[in-house]
Amino acid sequence: MTQHNPSAEAVQRAEAIRSKRNESRGLLLVGLFKMSKAVFFGALAAGALNLVHRNVGELAQQLVDALHMEGHLVNVLLDKADLIDNHHLRQAGILSFAYSIVCVIEGTGLMMRKTWAEYFTVVLTVAALPYETFEVIAHFSGFKVGLLGLNLVVLVYLLWLLRRMRLKEQEVGSRK
Repeated sequence: MTQHNPSAEAVQRAEAIRSKRNESRGLLLVGLFKMSKAVFFGALAAGALNLVHRNVGELAQQLVDALHMEGHLVNVLLDKADLIDNHHLRQAGILSFAYSIVCVIEGTGLMMRKTWAEYFTVVLTVAALPYETFEVIAHFSGFKVGLLGLNLVVLVYLLWLLRRMRLKEQEVGSRK
C-alpha cells in the first residue's frame, strides 16, 4: 500500500488558493465598509438637502419638545441649530453626496478585487489621516477614535496586500 504524498507544487497551489480566498474576504469586508459609508453619507446628503428652505432651529425645537428634553446641552444644540442656513445645508449636502460617490467607487472596486481600487483607497486614506487626527485631538470622542482606528486598520491591511502582491510579481518575474 503506497501513501500519497502531495507534490510541492500541489501544496503551493493549495496555499495560494487559500491565501487568495482570505484576501478576497478581506477586500470584501473593506468594500462593504466603504459601501456602508456611502449609504450613510448619501442619507446625510439627502437629509441636508431636504432641510434647505426650512427653519432648522424651529425643527430642532419641535424635536426637543416632542422628546421632552431639557438642559444646558440641549440649549447649546438649539442655539447651534439656529445658525444653520440654506448655504450651509446645500454645502453639506453636496459634499456628503460627493463623498458617498467616492465611497461607492472605492467599495465597488475593492469588492471586485481591482488593484487600482486598493491604491485609490490607500491614497485617499493617507490624505485624510492628518484631518482625522486633528479632529480627534481638537474634538475628542470615542466615535472619532474608533473611526480613525478602523481607517488605520484598513490602510495597514491594504498596504500589506499591495506589498504581498508586489513580492509575488517579483517572484514570478525572477522565475522567467
